[in-house]
Amino acid sequence: MAKILIVEDEKPIRNLIKRNLELMGHICMEASDGDEAAEIIMENPFDLMVFDVMLPGKDGFELLELVRLRLKLATPVIFLTAKESIDDRLKGLSLGADDYISKPFVLRELLLRVQAVLRRTMKEEESLFFDDIEVRFSSKKVFRKGLEVCLTPKEYCLLETLILNRNIVLSREKLLTLVWGYDYEGESRTVDVHIRQIRAKLDLKDRLKTLYKMGYRFELT
Repeated sequence: MAKILIVEDEKPIRNLIKRNLELMGHICMEASDGDEAAEIIMENPFDLMVFDVMLPGKDGFELLELVRLRLKLATPVIFLTAKESIDDRLKGLSLGADDYISKPFVLRELLLRVQAVLRRTMKEEESLFFDDIEVRFSSKKVFRKGLEVCLTPKEYCLLETLILNRNIVLSREKLLTLVWGYDYEGESRTVDVHIRQIRAKLDLKDRLKTLYKMGYRFELT
């Protein structure tokens, strides 16, 4: 679980991002303009910030300068903007942005990038508890009712990927990319086999859902 600030002047987009990040278990604060965001940043610590560039008041670049130069914070920042010029991208990255996503964007891609940035900056939780299961991310071990469950490296990686992207539907192809890598040339049904093994070992039939013709979703509120 991470604490995330969303700064976006378009309310429908802001609400959409906030709702989906909260479904993934994150805590969100929001601001509709740069001046309001600056006040919030001065008073609250965050694990991640999502800035639109074109904002009333201070723009996204000015907010990033506040974070990096004045407050000396290493908090990761993702820019979400309609600006597509290479100069804007280079300016954002040179100021210390961690990622840059152009509008219109695919929500699933934004959520996956949020999780990727959090994993890189080690802001995700060390362990996760649900039902009678504990997943220890640092040691890559899983326990059920206090006893360690033996998962293969691929089973663990698949489970962790589903958990970190909880409440998001991931297709077989996306899971193959995230877990097996871009150069995997085997059958996509290998995902189904590993899913069945994980379900059997951890009794996750009520958590790990199959969505017909779409993929898999790990459900956790």
